[in-house]
This record gives sequence, C-alpha cells and structure tokens, in this order.
Amino acid sequence: MPDENRPDDTDLTGHAGELAIAVARAHGVETMFTLSGAHVFPMYDGAVKAEPPMRLLDVRHEQTAAFAAEATGKLTRVPGLAVLTAGPGVTNGLSAVAQAQFAGSPMVVVGGRAPQSRWGTGALQELDQPPIFAPVSKKAHTIATADAVLDGIHDAFVTAGSPHRGPVFVDVPMDELFNSAGGPLPAPIMPRGAAPDPDALTEIAELLAAASRPVLILGTDVWADRAEEAALRFVEATGVPTITNGMGRGIVPGGHPLLVTKARGAALGGADLVVVVGTPLDFRLGYGVFGGRDGAPPAQVVHVADSPAQLSGHADLAASVAGDLTSVLDGLLTELEQVVRRPDWSAWLGDLQGAVSASAARDAELLGATADPIHPARIYGELLPRLADDAVVIGDGGDFVSFAGKYVEPRRPGGWLDPGPYGCLGAGLGAAIAARLARPSAQVVLLLGDGAAGFSLMDVDTLVRHDLPVVMVMGNNSAWGLEKGPMQMLYGYDVIADLAPRTAYDEVVRALGGAGETVTDPRQIGPALDRAFAAGVPYLLNVITDVAAVYPRTSFGV
Repeated sequence: MPDENRPDDTDLTGHAGELAIAVARAHGVETMFTLSGAHVFPMYDGAVKAEPPMRLLDVRHEQTAAFAAEATGKLTRVPGLAVLTAGPGVTNGLSAVAQAQFAGSPMVVVGGRAPQSRWGTGALQELDQPPIFAPVSKKAHTIATADAVLDGIHDAFVTAGSPHRGPVFVDVPMDELFNSAGGPLPAPIMPRGAAPDPDALTEIAELLAAASRPVLILGTDVWADRAEEAALRFVEATGVPTITNGMGRGIVPGGHPLLVTKARGAALGGADLVVVVGTPLDFRLGYGVFGGRDGAPPAQVVHVADSPAQLSGHADLAASVAGDLTSVLDGLLTELEQVVRRPDWSAWLGDLQGAVSASAARDAELLGATADPIHPARIYGELLPRLADDAVVIGDGGDFVSFAGKYVEPRRPGGWLDPGPYGCLGAGLGAAIAARLARPSAQVVLLLGDGAAGFSLMDVDTLVRHDLPVVMVMGNNSAWGLEKGPMQMLYGYDVIADLAPRTAYDEVVRALGGAGETVTDPRQIGPALDRAFAAGVPYLLNVITDVAAVYPRTSFGV
C-alpha cells in the first residue's frame, strides 16, 4: 500500500534509476521482478541502495518477471513492477502485459531503451518499443530524460492503479537512466472510481424488486476495486443467488447457501434478471445472453462496471451503471431497503440450492473415481480437503485447469488466480512466485497442464534460488487436451495435439533443486499431496491422467 504519511515535498537527488525506485517504493512496491540486463542497471543500483533495499527477484525468462508483476497487482491490488532490459527483454514481456490488459491487472513495466544520444545509428537493441505495447496497455510511452523520471514513473503507477486498472509501459533511454536529476517526490495517491449515478441505482433496484428469478454475478473487478465486503453485505442482506468468476471467487465463500456457481446452467438458463458486476459480458458469460431455458423468455441484463468504458457495448442491457463498486453495491442495497414490497426469492433460491446439491452429488462420483488411467477429477477429490481457507490456487493450463474451475470454491477472496479472458499459458510460475511473496504463510498451489509447463518450468530454478516453496500439481495427459478433442469432433482426427507420453517432469524439477514424484495410482494422490505440502521446497506431483477424460465444455471461446 502507498505510504499516505510520506510528506509530498521530499526533495530527491540521484541518478534516474534511484529516482524511479523512490517513486515505486512510495506507491507501495516491495519487489522488482527482472532478468539482468545492462540497459536497466541503474534500476538495480537504486534498489540496492534504497533504505531499506528493494527486493530484487530475478527470473530465467522475462515473461515470468512480467507474469509475476501482473499477479502481484492482482493479489495485493498495488501495481506490480517488472523491469525488463531493452529489445527482446522487453518484447518477452508482451504477452503478460496483454493478459493484464484483458484482466484489468494493475502493473508497471519499465523497459530499457537504446541510448538517446545514439538513436538512429544502430545501437544494440535499438527499437521504438512503446508502439508495440500501446494496443495492449492503458498507456505506453518513453520517458525521454532523467529530469522527467520522477513525474513519469509516478504517472505510470497512478494510471495503472486507477479504475479501470491495467498495465502501463514506459521505457527510458539508457544514457538518461544513468544521468542524475532531482526534484520533489510526488505524493502517492490511490484513485477511486466515480460516484455512481443515483438514478441508475434506482432503476436497477426497481428491476431487482420486480424480478422473480434474479442472479447476481460477481467478477474480478469486485476484488480489484476493494468492494468484496460490500458485495458480501449485499448478497446476504438481499438473499440473491450468486455466481462468482475470476477473482470474484471466494467473495461469497465456498459452501455459502447463496453461492450457486455449481448450478450455473440452471441459474443462468432460468433467470429472468441477471446482474453482472465487475466482469465483461464476453464468451465466458455467453456474451450477455441469459434465460430462455425450457421456453422461458430471455432474461433482462444489468451490467455494473468500475468505469464507463467497461460497460458492454454489444449486449442488450436493461440498465447499467459505472463507478466505485462499493458505492454501487451499498447504494443498491439502500435503494432496495426503501422498496415498499421486498422481493421474496426463497422459492427460486430453493430450486437452485437443489440443483447445487444434485451437482455436488454428481461431482462426488468423479472426485472419488478409481479409474486407471487416473481421471483428472480424482486429483481435485484429494486436493480439496487438503486446502486451507487461506490457500492461493493458481491455474495454468487448459483442460486440466477447467476441472479446477468446476470444483475449487475458495473460502476467502483473493485466493484464486487464472489467466482471465486472454487465456495465456505459461503464466503459472510467475503467479506462483508472486503468491509466495504476497502470502508468505499461505499454501500456494499451482495447477499445471503438461502443455502449459513447457512454457515456464525452467523457472522452478527461480523458486529454488529464492527459497519459495510451492506445491505444483500437474495433470499429465500427454496431450494438448483443449485442442485434441475439438479437432477430433470437427475432423474425425487430430494432428500435433500429442506430447511425449508420461514425460517425467518431476525429474526436471528435481534437477533444478526442487522435489517431486510421478503418480499413476489414484490411491497414492492423497499421500503424495501430503508429502508435497510438508516438503518445504518446490514440489511437483506429476499425475498421469486419462487423455480421454475431457472436461465437458459447452463453449470454445467463439
């Protein structure tokens, strides 16, 4: 969190790297994620000489540094910081920045840049980088001089942390980063969203009061906007059946009687009003088309966002409102309390609770499956009872992680990380690094597909070098499962969807200084998990699963 007691007239002098670190520290940054590169040496010098020094977390691939900064922004709600050397160091971070843009994750990437004094002469890695990042970031530009660093870095953090949150990219010419400058340290601020339109709140409250079968959906931005307490207050005061997605998971704790995520199909198919808060109406939510089940008319849709630009432009909305989400949810609750005839949704809720129970009963069979090869669901049957309430669960994979979305219901908010709508593989190791730093006493569990592991498993070396124990659970079906099944469905065959059978990825982890084991017997999953949680080192369970046991999906993202 930014230090609100820091005076706003602190005068600083030093080279530009020192100034940049001072601004980042003022905005609450504790860790710089990076991979060594000469273009950004002054940033390292600034981190080492800071009082206290800023933690330097060096990785084996710049994508991991950027994914770690993105996950830090998600978990702490303070912009994460990645510092990437010029040229390929910067472009290696591009996918993580795009993921942050899609997911609304606050982060700042500071890139190295070829010297300004040599620009146009063919200096090493001379590339105009901001235009590459502009389409996938809130702002991307060059801080051209050392004198502009204090205000430029401050603006980057304010922009990244302002609703709607997202990534900011800046680069600084190498010669200017070494140059000295000075000036007052800008006062850190934590921007909030605008006050919502009271007329829009009244309209939405009237729609809720008239609804017979409403459903509330809580998404990532509810957590990002620090509105999780207001959201739970609203749910419990109104009794509205609720579904959570993304980092909205855990806001209504797993097992809560008003949480009906396990009855998602029945809820969204049978609803007459769906209120979506803090998540886009994209492919994950049927593009905002609900209702219509068993001949019922389409549901009315209300969209609530943290800023006007996030409101859907394609869906047919009955109402919408944008602004600070705590103010929106508390304002809606106040409006509903003034309704003369309070709505009674108990019968609708009872139907959905029955569907939840039926779904749980069906799940129990798969969670306890004894099939050989192992059904992926059995892994979750063993993992779920071993997860602590404060566990951070990270998904990095396709088909295997889809099962996690179905079975894992966090007990607390801020405990679930996935790539979001960008669907980027390879984010998991960076997210695990960030989670271990942000939640040092919590369980950190990384769920990996064997395909996803190929993007970043080398960064287990980073976990080992920095003493960051993480439990990694791999569903290894020796295939690109998310592609193999659909291709067979379309063409009757598949190509380039198979990986080497039963690869011993746990041996890779052991070679890098961690520990692990291969599991082929479903009865051994539980004991292996116990060994992993007790190990105190990065530990990979390489569970060999049935490639034919695919997740039953209804959407392929198109």
